[in-house]
Amino acid sequence: MLHWTIVFIVLALIAGLLGFTGIAGAAAGIAKVLFFVFLVLLVISFFGRAMGGKAP
Repeated sequence: MLHWTIVFIVLALIAGLLGFTGIAGAAAGIAKVLFFVFLVLLVISFFGRAMGGKAP
């Protein structure tokens, strides 16, 4: 999941440098959503391991 976030951020940066603002905005939006989904899943994973008795 984090890999795709980085891919879309790089795509947004390249598109922005080349002047494709619509594509850059869309790629940045997708990267932002994927990043927050990744963070939520990370927090859920930490709490799940903590409740299971395993150290994170």
